[in-house]
Amino acid sequence: MFHTRLGCSSISFRHQDLPAALRTIGGLGFEEIDLGALPGVCNHVPYDLDADAITAVAADVAASGLRVRSVNGDIGDLNAALDADRQAARDLHLDALLTLTAKTGAKALVLPCGALNHEPVRSLEEDLDTIAAQLVRAGERAAEFGVELWTESLHFLRFCWNLERAERLAHRLAGSGVGVVMDFSHIVASGEDPLEYIERHQGRITHVHLRDAVPGNINLSIGNGRADFAAGLRSLAARGYSGHFSLELETRDVTHDERPAAAAQAASLITDLIRPRTPAGDPNHPRNLNNRQGAS
Repeated sequence: MFHTRLGCSSISFRHQDLPAALRTIGGLGFEEIDLGALPGVCNHVPYDLDADAITAVAADVAASGLRVRSVNGDIGDLNAALDADRQAARDLHLDALLTLTAKTGAKALVLPCGALNHEPVRSLEEDLDTIAAQLVRAGERAAEFGVELWTESLHFLRFCWNLERAERLAHRLAGSGVGVVMDFSHIVASGEDPLEYIERHQGRITHVHLRDAVPGNINLSIGNGRADFAAGLRSLAARGYSGHFSLELETRDVTHDERPAAAAQAASLITDLIRPRTPAGDPNHPRNLNNRQGAS
């Protein structure tokens, strides 16, 4: 029904419990999800992620029949200064999320790009160094679990909130294997241009989140903001992007009852944008395929 490279984040239906959200997503025709594991944003994955909780979440996902592209998690403020005990606690939480990522068959764990604060803990450069070091450390650990590590940068609400900071972080991560998740809504909300983001992050983008926005507001349904998805997806394709997309519709301009229909409408629109346009004269154009089938 929808493009196979287009999934839906469970965050889109965070008001439902996980089994209900998975049923809703599957019932709409999606085959793939991002699994929200962000305490306070989406509680589909318990923060206290012990072995029993991991088994229960993985069983819910397996029962749904949906593929998992990524687990969207959080292990704390990556620019915070940690002593040995706090680092050890963070490492345990990371291992739990990586275990869940591997057990659900997900390709990657996604972590944020710093604290929910634009102000440095020490200085801009020192904080970026600390965030990069924590992400590289997490990426090395992820490799031991057979999964990848990605970071969502830029993120309007977090430390790397604009194009300058996101690019500086990306330069620090070069060659580390840590991928970058692009989110249209955060770029637009920050007042930046998605096309410039794509140009500056060419070859680094491993996943794309889709939601609409206006400057200062990330919570709009696709079509209700200023994001030019057609131009953005054309630019990604022209630069060889072959990864997947996920509708992360944590929107506040529709009711919960309206949310499934809004997700389906957005998925249809994005599916049409992902599919390459076929010239009318091409024998594979739908009109010509129909003519050939009618003549057979």
